[in-house]
Amino acid sequence: MLSNSSKYALKAVLYLANKTDESHKLMVKDLSEPTQVPKAYLAKLLQALSKQNIISATKGPKGGYYLTKENKENPVYSVIEVIDGNQRLEACVLGIDECNAQHPCPLHEYVNPTRTALLSTLKKMTIAELSLDLSNGASFLSR
Repeated sequence: MLSNSSKYALKAVLYLANKTDESHKLMVKDLSEPTQVPKAYLAKLLQALSKQNIISATKGPKGGYYLTKENKENPVYSVIEVIDGNQRLEACVLGIDECNAQHPCPLHEYVNPTRTALLSTLKKMTIAELSLDLSNGASFLSR
């Protein structure tokens, strides 16, 4: 369901949520290894997220990427939406353009309730809420 770009972006945002703030920023080179995302690819993703105010960035010798309290209140879905748009998550799993409730594909009735619940959760859950599990050790990004 998620593209590699969205997966990489979510990993980076969650890492930033737990490791940065206005006084402690990280450069792309410092994010690449712990998130296991290639530097050039990561830079492109972070620029897109910064442009849409999902994350914050400053230039210069003390610059880098970070999350403010306001950034952390963004829904998790907003990260995916900036990177992939909403079509990928909401599209038919079989790739049929005309698939909908009135004209369903063979999997529609099985997939749609689960997808609807997932999308609802991603739209309600904030970056701060999701990163809390990382902070208290209930989940992890890498070994």
